Amino acid sequence: MTQFAINALLWFCAIGCGMMAGLYFAFSTFIMTALGQIPQAHGIAAMQSINVVIQKSLFMPLFFGTTLAALLLAGLALFRLSESAAMAMLAAGVLYVAGMFVSTILFNVPLNNALGAVDPSSADAAAVWARYLKDWTFWNHLRTIASAAASALFVVALVAG
Repeated sequence: MTQFAINALLWFCAIGCGMMAGLYFAFSTFIMTALGQIPQAHGIAAMQSINVVIQKSLFMPLFFGTTLAALLLAGLALFRLSESAAMAMLAAGVLYVAGMFVSTILFNVPLNNALGAVDPSSADAAAVWARYLKDWTFWNHLRTIASAAASALFVVALVAG
């Protein structure tokens, strides 16, 4: 792969990871708190709607595209360990894929699915919502940190390269 292509992927990942960090930051710092402060059925219904709409939005190509590009850059870094940018590329890719993508698949998505299956005004909804607000937000904090740190490390790789 040419250095031009690698730099293009580094820019894409730096910007993409930064955009993901910003989205997750918004959910971690005020969106989930706001949803938790309105009546339970409304908060659940709003989050259920977000979870449906986001799957049909530009979020998904960015989510998967940035993940694949980060994975590719981490793999490339393994073959370029003597280069100055390699460790930052490797660390950024691993951090992003593990901290953002894997945690999303293992934790946030199952919580989204459980929330999606509940009737917002049912008796069962209170326990599901309380767990969702606590656990989903915890894992979202991890995604925020991983995405922001990966973005910074991709910038370091750009500067070092």
